Amino acid sequence: MHACGRGRANLLNGMGRVWLMPIVHVYVWTGFSNEAKKKVIAGITKLFTEINVPGEAVEVVIHEVPKENWGVGGEQASEKLKQIQPP
Repeated sequence: MHACGRGRANLLNGMGRVWLMPIVHVYVWTGFSNEAKKKVIAGITKLFTEINVPGEAVEVVIHEVPKENWGVGGEQASEKLKQIQPP
């Protein structure tokens, strides 16, 4: 969990406690569908709400990386995993 204070507001819960705003970074291959991104964002947010972090405090950043810039086992993912396509 990463909290950044630069120009970002913290949220107060009903008891006057300050919630840090978690930022989750997710790295995926370029071509990840918008529907898949929505599911990832909703799923990560749901996990945090299950541990009593308010959903509005959760931020998810999805980074798309070309398969040729992603290495797996010493090879480019574009070569090693060329048969696998992002959802």
